[in-house]
Amino acid sequence: MNNKTTAVFYDGNSSVPQQIELSLNKLNATLEFQISDGTHCKWLVKDVFFDKRATGLHLKYGSEVIQHIKIKDDHFINIIHHFRRENGHISWYQKLLDLGFPAHFGIAVVILGIIGLCYVYVIPWAAEQSVNLIPEEYDNKLGNSAWAGNEYFMNVDSKKTKLLNDFAKQLNLKNTKNLKFIVVKSDEINAFALPDGRIVVFTGILEEMKNYDELVGLLGHEASHVNNRHSMKMLCRSLSGYLFISVILGDANGIMATIGDNINSFQSLSFSREFEHQADVDGYKILLANKVNPQGMSNLFKRLQKHQSISIPEFLSSHPVTENRIEYIDKMIKNQKFTNTNHPQLEILFAKLKQ
Repeated sequence: MNNKTTAVFYDGNSSVPQQIELSLNKLNATLEFQISDGTHCKWLVKDVFFDKRATGLHLKYGSEVIQHIKIKDDHFINIIHHFRRENGHISWYQKLLDLGFPAHFGIAVVILGIIGLCYVYVIPWAAEQSVNLIPEEYDNKLGNSAWAGNEYFMNVDSKKTKLLNDFAKQLNLKNTKNLKFIVVKSDEINAFALPDGRIVVFTGILEEMKNYDELVGLLGHEASHVNNRHSMKMLCRSLSGYLFISVILGDANGIMATIGDNINSFQSLSFSREFEHQADVDGYKILLANKVNPQGMSNLFKRLQKHQSISIPEFLSSHPVTENRIEYIDKMIKNQKFTNTNHPQLEILFAKLKQ
């Protein structure tokens, strides 16, 4: 087998090419050649950097002065390649490069798939777990900041705010922090919870209610969002997703702006189906714990769903009432035993709120 070929040599000091006869000494694992001044050169194959291009195989050798050999002989190129592979001189990176376009395309698809799965499943899960490491004082700071940014746009009904707080004091909302209820004058059919324990209810949704048990269901639902720190979990999800994409794309300049945007838009934050389901179940349990008819939650959902076909009302933190949510509540009512009693004080306060 012919282990020799002609090649072009550059000594690294000048741009003048030299024609050389290059040979592969398999016994010594060296590439050997003689240059124009009579110097016999030996390059250890393991110390040579190989770069395969369309123009041929380019060899680079040296540290301070980089010497360069260009080979166009495909047969000799194959000999070098097989020798390097048999002797473990080919790095995993070079092996990857040698796989060809179909393999590269397949690897790219797999990597993109892994990134997509991480973004959809792993990152949100990790973000939610990280909330347990964040002190609840941060919830209060974020809630205060969000309310300060929106307070000037809210027309608070102080009289009904007091009535709603009196109403809530009659209930066990299973809250671990103090809850503060605020009634805002607005035709918007909406209610939302801030992470610091503020629960804002618009008069538009109060006007839709027909019985106090519906209001208990609403407050229980929103209290669950606070109790389970859903706002913080959604904020961490949003930030982690943005950070993940920024790392992938190499751009992390807008993270602080994203934090600010999320802090000031808690009232329009769309909770995930998982969080809404949890809040529905917890709200239902609060109704039972207070011996209030759980049918109130179902009635409210059904009433609000009728409005959705007209104006798609913003309700329960901007998450629309779906048929599945109503069916799930109705199923719990049907399959679970419960005891409800009359609550004269709640009836009185509810009547005043409706005035």
